Amino acid sequence: MAIFIPEDKISEIKNTVDIVDIVSETVLLKKAGRNFVGLCPFHSEKTPSFTVSPEKQIFYCFGCGTGGNAFSFLMKQEGLTFPEAARRLAKRYGIDIPATALTADQKRKINQRESLFHLNAQALIFFRRALNDNVAGRRALSYLKQRGFSPETIDRFQLGYAPKGWDHLLKYLSRKHLSPALAETAGLLIARKGKSGFYDRFRDRIIFPIFDVNAKIVGFGGRVMDNSEPKYLNSPETPVYQKSRSLYGLNNAREKCRTENTVFIVEGYLDLLALHQSGIENSVATLGTALTAEHIRLLTRYSRRMVLVYDSDEAGIRSAQRCIDTFWKEHVDFRREDIFREEKADTHILVLPDGDDPDSYLLKQGPEAFLAAAAKAPGIISFLIERAVDKHGLSTEGKIRIVADLQTTLAMINDSVARALYVKQLSERINIDEAAILDKIRGAVSRQAQHISDRKYPSDTRSAINGSESLAASGQKLLSETGHRIEQQIIAMMLQFPQILPEIEGREVLEYFESNMLKSIGDVILQKQIKSPGQVSELVNFFEEPDKKRLVAALAISDESWDKKGCLKLIGQFVETIQRKHKSRLMDDKIRAAELNRDQQLLNRLLNEKQKLAMRSAKQKMALLNDK
Repeated sequence: MAIFIPEDKISEIKNTVDIVDIVSETVLLKKAGRNFVGLCPFHSEKTPSFTVSPEKQIFYCFGCGTGGNAFSFLMKQEGLTFPEAARRLAKRYGIDIPATALTADQKRKINQRESLFHLNAQALIFFRRALNDNVAGRRALSYLKQRGFSPETIDRFQLGYAPKGWDHLLKYLSRKHLSPALAETAGLLIARKGKSGFYDRFRDRIIFPIFDVNAKIVGFGGRVMDNSEPKYLNSPETPVYQKSRSLYGLNNAREKCRTENTVFIVEGYLDLLALHQSGIENSVATLGTALTAEHIRLLTRYSRRMVLVYDSDEAGIRSAQRCIDTFWKEHVDFRREDIFREEKADTHILVLPDGDDPDSYLLKQGPEAFLAAAAKAPGIISFLIERAVDKHGLSTEGKIRIVADLQTTLAMINDSVARALYVKQLSERINIDEAAILDKIRGAVSRQAQHISDRKYPSDTRSAINGSESLAASGQKLLSETGHRIEQQIIAMMLQFPQILPEIEGREVLEYFESNMLKSIGDVILQKQIKSPGQVSELVNFFEEPDKKRLVAALAISDESWDKKGCLKLIGQFVETIQRKHKSRLMDDKIRAAELNRDQQLLNRLLNEKQKLAMRSAKQKMALLNDK
């Protein structure tokens, strides 16, 4: 049953939540004056620009421009809806949200994601019963036990079984009054040709439920128990399941990944189960796809050390190469050198001995041998060097091809010291002078920088290539496009020193604003009549437009000191500036009229007055700048 969250409960959550606690679960924060700062979890950076204000209960990144409150942070970080974020926070802080039965009208408005989660949960009940209760499920249970999986592992990962036949799940869902069309959207049913009905997608397969980090079921994987093809069958992409953003076992592994600061990444369901059963619980598996940039960003929330584990056969080597290619050659995430430089992320490639996959290796050698092999696994660049040597050999022609293969990858390493060390490593491995290799790399660096510029990547990407822009400049873009600085300062003043709001309203200061966005934000601040900076967090939720949310957070979190005298001075300067512009426009109108009437005496007097007005304006502008 879906749950509505009453407004009083939303307010209770807002008043109880400590955003520093929420953010510090995934970001290392350090005290900086009244605020906390850290490296932004939403983009790569070396210098902290991510700021959290405990006083205002908001965050803002001056690098990428992302900002908001505790709800916004969870929604961005975990991909949650607002109700999901609210329920997460309520559970964390022990706030009871009463369940309210939905009316017929409310049922039609149930969020599709919630409906799919509910349907997937019901499907899992069916698959679990089929494994444990159904006569046909005994074969599947026997298969799992023969593969060495204990009842505890089977239960922990909630494995199931899809029986033989075309409509067992369809009939079960129908009895539960769940829509077949929704089940098709979830990827559990397939429409028959001619739209004459549906049939089960998974039949006579071991079922592996796929959970997100919040332990909600987003999809399923199915494996045959013989040599049938395809061996594995996964749910298709759905509104709640995207392979490029989902990792099998992460919900069980994330806490161990944090404590161990290491994550092992394998390719198959059974390999993942074998690792966990062997006590190596800081491990996850990809779902029929190579590791993606989204996977990496997700994993870096929990660990900076990654070990990619592959079989030794040709398919395993191709998978390893494809994974590296995704980041190093497609420019998806190579600019995040904090992930890929071995000295920072300690990213390694473990290729197991011939004939072994993680499951078989652990069965034969045990977890201690696996961990020892992982400790010796080469980093990405070292792995690529050895792969290139294996591929081309060390003949003269082979060495030329090795350098050609690696020059683009080495050019993508931003840190000059790291690049020099890798060049030295390659030079010693293939016995070629370092200067010759560096000469090839310089050309690749130049081409790479031009390629990035041509494709108009964001400023943080170009900065990583050639240092031509400040990363923080991208975060200031919204501010620079949203109105005059003095108007921004007035909004910041209203957010940070709400005692001045009666003066703003009484003097109709907002009517002088030229920026429509800033004026609309100011109108809301006056309408809500916030009494303290702590209410800014609540104000963020009022705006639906993302730009306004970010702008409010940016202006509210700026570290300025306000008192009534300073506020009145700023208001006076602003109003005087506007009035001066008005006088200047009137003067221009009079000058044009004098020119048309050919009244030279009046024209000279007006020009003299305009010059004096301009001089006063310049002096006042300098005084205003000095005050800032």
